[in-house]
Amino acid sequence: MARNRIASGIVMVPCVLLGSAFLSTAIWGDAASDNRFLAIGIGSLLLIAGLLSLAIPGGSPEAELKDDKTEQSP
Repeated sequence: MARNRIASGIVMVPCVLLGSAFLSTAIWGDAASDNRFLAIGIGSLLLIAGLLSLAIPGGSPEAELKDDKTEQSP
């Protein structure tokens, strides 16, 4: 199955935004003093997952076209 660029963008945006929010809360928030390491861990994981969704290479467009033609034939 080929990688869908729209789906990876949908995954990337919330992961990067939430990861940044967790990291900024851990760094600048006074309320997160008890859970600072938890916020850093969750923020780092979300940020890495969001950036990895763009780094995973996709299939070639020619292969996707060949797959579409074979699926449409009865």
